[in-house]
Amino acid sequence: MYLSAGRAADSARGIPVRTTRRGAVPGTVLVLGLVSLVTDISAEMVTAVLPLYLMAGLGMSPLAFGALDGLHQGATALFRLAGGHVADRTRRRKVVAGTGYALSAVCKAGLLAVTTPWAVAAVLAADRTGKGLRTAPRDALISLSAPPGEQGRAFGVHRAMDTAGALLGPLAAFGVLWVAVDAYDAVFTVSFCFAVLGVVVLALFVREAPARAAARAPLPPLRTLARIPGLWRLCLAAALLGLVTVSDSFLYLLLQRRLDLPAAWFPLLPVGTAAGFLLCALPAGRLADRLGRRRVFLGGHALLLGACLLVLAPVPAGLPLALGVLALLGMFYAATDGVLMAAAGPLLPERLRSTGLAVLQTVQALARFGGSLLFGAAWTLWGPYAALSAAAAGLAAVLVALCVLAPVRAPGRGLAPE
Repeated sequence: MYLSAGRAADSARGIPVRTTRRGAVPGTVLVLGLVSLVTDISAEMVTAVLPLYLMAGLGMSPLAFGALDGLHQGATALFRLAGGHVADRTRRRKVVAGTGYALSAVCKAGLLAVTTPWAVAAVLAADRTGKGLRTAPRDALISLSAPPGEQGRAFGVHRAMDTAGALLGPLAAFGVLWVAVDAYDAVFTVSFCFAVLGVVVLALFVREAPARAAARAPLPPLRTLARIPGLWRLCLAAALLGLVTVSDSFLYLLLQRRLDLPAAWFPLLPVGTAAGFLLCALPAGRLADRLGRRRVFLGGHALLLGACLLVLAPVPAGLPLALGVLALLGMFYAATDGVLMAAAGPLLPERLRSTGLAVLQTVQALARFGGSLLFGAAWTLWGPYAALSAAAAGLAAVLVALCVLAPVRAPGRGLAPE
């Protein structure tokens, strides 16, 4: 019934309804999932070795690494908005997304030419610019290919494929470093080859349906988006939670300290997170469609709080501790990443789908940028475990505040109760 009502509402708003056989995953979702899988192998090969390389190898301080990690999270903000706006204005979402993927591929080659921490930071900022350009148009293509009642499932399938690449990337980096210790140039070279392959798959196999002409002159994008109250409630929730979200890079560094893990094994920590994400992404998407995306989104942040508390808990440092933290972290991403986009997609008209998703992603990225800076500063001033305790307390307070201000009632499709 909800699906029929959603299609009727979309039709009335001038949004072409994509019809697919019930239970079938749209081809666009599968191909974009394959592109993300290959690209994430490339990206995670670099990400897996970066914290240890910069802090242990090049001597970067926790505060400086927090600033760099925040830059990694938030430097894409304006480019997310630019990518979303250009994609909606030109109605060429595939071209804009492809440009972002190509720029990131070039940056993987650029890592071979730089040798200082801040030169690496500059290349990573350019790489994140590519990610900023491509993310909103790609997610808009996914959202437009699936019916409103199956948005969580579509994003769950895509995120599962994306995370398969996130799982394979650290394994590839581990394999390269196992063969040749400290062979970071080899890691960057293999990463570049995978990035190029992702661009080729996108160019050859992604098909974008032609958009219908607008029935009337549209309002300016921000004025139109401002009239969608559900979107701004999503932005507020994402901003508050993003500000108290502990970066997985910091959690990996804390785990390495507790486990006294050799440097060669460090790239395997993201593998555990990716495995949890991969196994839970599709079930989390389906659960969000059935029980309400707000419940699943907030529950995901409760899982992140559990991971922080487990790191702080006075339990023996061993394999059970590592598996517990990484599993909770993977489930956190599964319950929040695609679910947030699935909650926003049906609220947005087709002509502003990329822009609206970009606004939400930008708010979240800026909040996480601020959160990384604050955590890095707290680590520098108070030490790692005091910083983590403060972050966990902040996350618990925000979760309680969101539940009190907007209590969970009947299951709804968005983050706010309907």
